[in-house]
Amino acid sequence: MYVAHVRKSDGEEQLLKNHLVECAVLSGDWGAKIGLRKVSYIAGLLHDLGKYSNEFQEYLRKAVADPKSVTRGSVDHSTAGGKLLFDYCHKNSRDPFSYIFAELVGNAIISHHSSRGLQDFFTPEGEATSDYLRRVAEIEVVDYEQIKLRFFEEVMSEEQFQQLLSEAIEDLKGFYQSNGKSRIKQNDTFFLLKFIYSCLLDADRTNTMLFEENEKFKKHENDELLKSYSQSLEEYISTFTADTPINQLRGQMSNQCKAFAEREIGIYTLSIPTGGGKTLASLRFALNHAIKHGKERIIYVVPFTTIIEQNAATVREILKDEENILEHHSNVFTDQEETKARKSEESEKEALEQKQALMKDNWESPVIFTTMVQFLNTIYSRGTRNPRRFHNLTNAVIIFDEAQGVPTNCTHLFNESLNFLKKFGRTTSVLCTATQPSLENVGRALTKDSDGEMVLDLSEVESKFKRVKVIDRTTDEPWKLEALADFSQDILVEKENLLIILNTKKAVRSLYQYLEEQQLEDVELYHLSTSMCAKHRKDLLDELREKLKNSETKLICITTQLIEAGVDISFQSVIRSVAGLDSIAQAAGRCNRHGETKQQPVYLVNLSTDLENLTHLPQIKKGQGITLDILKENSQLEQAELLSHDVQKRYFDRYYDCFKYELNYPVKKTSLELFSLLGEGANALEHYKRTHGSAPILALRSSPKTVGKYFQVIDSPTTSVLVPYKDGNELIADLNGELRPEEYAPTLKKAQQYMVNIFQHELIELQASGGIYPLLNGDILALTSNAYDLKFGIDIEAEVASGYLGF
Repeated sequence: MYVAHVRKSDGEEQLLKNHLVECAVLSGDWGAKIGLRKVSYIAGLLHDLGKYSNEFQEYLRKAVADPKSVTRGSVDHSTAGGKLLFDYCHKNSRDPFSYIFAELVGNAIISHHSSRGLQDFFTPEGEATSDYLRRVAEIEVVDYEQIKLRFFEEVMSEEQFQQLLSEAIEDLKGFYQSNGKSRIKQNDTFFLLKFIYSCLLDADRTNTMLFEENEKFKKHENDELLKSYSQSLEEYISTFTADTPINQLRGQMSNQCKAFAEREIGIYTLSIPTGGGKTLASLRFALNHAIKHGKERIIYVVPFTTIIEQNAATVREILKDEENILEHHSNVFTDQEETKARKSEESEKEALEQKQALMKDNWESPVIFTTMVQFLNTIYSRGTRNPRRFHNLTNAVIIFDEAQGVPTNCTHLFNESLNFLKKFGRTTSVLCTATQPSLENVGRALTKDSDGEMVLDLSEVESKFKRVKVIDRTTDEPWKLEALADFSQDILVEKENLLIILNTKKAVRSLYQYLEEQQLEDVELYHLSTSMCAKHRKDLLDELREKLKNSETKLICITTQLIEAGVDISFQSVIRSVAGLDSIAQAAGRCNRHGETKQQPVYLVNLSTDLENLTHLPQIKKGQGITLDILKENSQLEQAELLSHDVQKRYFDRYYDCFKYELNYPVKKTSLELFSLLGEGANALEHYKRTHGSAPILALRSSPKTVGKYFQVIDSPTTSVLVPYKDGNELIADLNGELRPEEYAPTLKKAQQYMVNIFQHELIELQASGGIYPLLNGDILALTSNAYDLKFGIDIEAEVASGYLGF
């Protein structure tokens, strides 16, 4: 009998044949969601085939007796399964679907412990090679013949295996073809590979975790939960009173969303104006659509982590479920664990077995709130943790809140993934925003459904929802700091409060300090920026909301665009430094938000470069330029027209045209475009031919390892820093001391509210000044007390006393 794992707690052995079959069943069940049960079943069946070698069994015995006597991951047990498929399907067949099967399933198998993720079929840079072929055709697998013999003796006969293989290839052929014609593009094979890989990863990690925890697999009964959620939501909505025209309109749009849920699977838009209640309206659509079409989950994707927790908390309260609604955004600790996992092939599995938080990282929950970063990482990033979730993007409803937040260079990657999920994954996607990006008009178009807008008579709704008047105050001579400050005081002669939104943190801070120096009488100043931790910003916003209701003094809040997404707050007037029309519409949504009074003014100004320099913010600068052009072309443009759906479309068409060379995700300092590596692979193939004279016969050309190597949603990577704001001091002290294992997860979760993301140059400056120091052996960085200012947040230029922060 051959062993796959030995349980640490009691020394119990998991037989290899049981692990393979149990993984095959799980992987097959998940593959069945898109009609590939047998294909995914074989991936699970062969993934650890190499553990039948004498070498691995000896390695395992030594590891149990003395873990320090072996090097984790030193015995390759992943290659054998991929090689077996290559021998059966590539060497001994001329059927193109046999080739495709071997490559799809074989690549998933050989990569299921790789920190670099799936292997390249053709490498587009550097040494011209095929990582896949090197593993399955060139590397000698130790004890290979003995491995096969033991598998056919213990698991199934060779004849049974060949029959299963033949049936699985036929299933794949059926997936590829419709009425004898191929329905798959080259790029679709990239996502198909990711899907099979995801099913295998989740099956392997889940089965290993269940054995280690001595538990049985329990399927998440999402269908019953979704039905109960729908009932709770309808009960909640029944308590609403249509006491104002705005609330009546919100109710009408919500009812339209519920009715729209009857539509078939597709890609739709929900263009509710800012402040129109789109979170609950979209949830109403999603729940009804999921129930009607048997969807397994609803995934909310938002552009920023700042609004996840408030939205999730609201939904938890309405749906009356604290347990099953998942928030998943960046987590500094697990990100560091991912980095550690790259040091050895199996260290990620060890982390999964040890930390419950990572075990649940497969997105099986019925309702998930996550970020655009996490969504795109699930599809395109390297490693094994993020891709594990991909199969749970299928047979789902995905709501993209503020859909215009897709990073420009990820545009084609985003579109292609949604097209695949619609066509093959039975997933409905909804672009939910007041400012719809015209993604159907770019080079690789999003296949939105015709007549797919949920809101009826959109222009009429926009007219009825009119709460502000946009006033163009841009000038040929850009505004200086002093003029902007004077203008803000002029506004406060008539208004009780004012919101000023500028494009850079430096400009926000400069204006705040200038107004503070003026010592304005009976005016309270507030400053907000992403240099503050989330808890700090939340406290200030809570205080602001209260004072906006009850304060007898006048208020000015000066902030970056962080206030524009998902922040429920309402001012009597707004000044907005010109940016893209989508940002202007969001800014307008913070003015007279609930229609408290008649139309209120939103002023547009253009600031001088010495006050607001956009040189390093090309997308904001380009958006600003397009908006200024539209304003000049339409000098008499009414505010309703400026924020209308038609003008927004004109804006986005121009915006994407300006960045058309960026939409394919060009990789800096290389000639690579990630989009071209998904399936077409022409450049990678030519690179191979130039070196070797000809190319091997491979059906697939994608380069998923290279895609994962370069892909990052945020162009300028940041580092999370724990700051000493209020309870942040105690958390720093706790993490600097001795924590019990069970205390890590709750402590780190709480720490999320006290983290700030800083750029590399800021990190270097803080390190040079002694303003930052490591906790948990460097896994977390903490800020000294002198380097965090209660007005401005992180103070890069602060003079820091020597030594660490005193608690």
